[in-house]
Amino acid sequence: MGIVKITDQLHEQLRLASAAMDRSINAQAEFWIKIGLLAELNPHLPYNELINKLLLDKPDLIRAQLMIKTAAQLAVMRESGRLLAQVFSMLDGFVAAGRSTLELDSAVEAFIRHELKARPASLGQYDYPFSINTSVNEVVCHGMPSATQVLKDGDIVNIDITLEKGGFIADSSKMYMIGAVSPKARRLVEMTFEAMWAGIRQVKPGARLGDIGHAIQHHAQANGYSVVREYCGHGIGRQMHEDPQILHFGRPGTGLELREGMVFTIEPMLNQGSAKVRSLKDGWTVVTKDNSLSAQWEHTVAVTADGFEVLTLQPAS
Repeated sequence: MGIVKITDQLHEQLRLASAAMDRSINAQAEFWIKIGLLAELNPHLPYNELINKLLLDKPDLIRAQLMIKTAAQLAVMRESGRLLAQVFSMLDGFVAAGRSTLELDSAVEAFIRHELKARPASLGQYDYPFSINTSVNEVVCHGMPSATQVLKDGDIVNIDITLEKGGFIADSSKMYMIGAVSPKARRLVEMTFEAMWAGIRQVKPGARLGDIGHAIQHHAQANGYSVVREYCGHGIGRQMHEDPQILHFGRPGTGLELREGMVFTIEPMLNQGSAKVRSLKDGWTVVTKDNSLSAQWEHTVAVTADGFEVLTLQPAS
């Protein structure tokens, strides 16, 4: 049988139909994931009542409840975070001038899979082909590992890693200074670290998301840096990106009220120059528009009864 040539019009119709089917499948999958999570949080409700009362009558309650992790879920997330911290402990003795960023990616994937018996959650997420992001110098975030990108003396690099164990994901990133970096680069890295912790220290039940953003923004701007606004922290759990979004700027006393059991990332990106960024043609890498240096730190944080718990903290930190 000969090959039948599909007309451009039919090809476009098939593409649209396929895209619609993908959206439908993804929506259904998300629906059943939410049902499962809500059933865990509301074990007393029969299935039909769960759907009618929560999905149909109280959508705001759904959103709020889905942000809350049970004690059992937090225990699993705590383990994921502990394992992810071990990855960074391994990297502390591995990241060095002369290594390519692809070597870092290979080392992390092997360590997560073989040593920790866990899964590198970034690999394959949104079709991303690597296990880590490596953002060097003017790269703000989502830098892609490469065999030709070799770290050299004076570089600063952010390594962003996600890890899944037991069905729950942890997310963290850390800056590494390669060899003798300039005083200006070192100060940017240190002030970004301090800005992240300024945000983390705002976390407690009853605080607002705007409190976190304001603390980060105030520390950054007081020290002469700009805050990237296009990218933010996020809720995390069974999925890498959940509600709520955690902006790294804002006004105190505004935004969603924090509740015990919420888990999210705080991951400010600070630039030496303008806050403006642009994306490269690879569709992933984001750089500063003025080519100034950028830095980022990130932790996964849980809201506890009396404050916060950093789930991805290294033991020596």
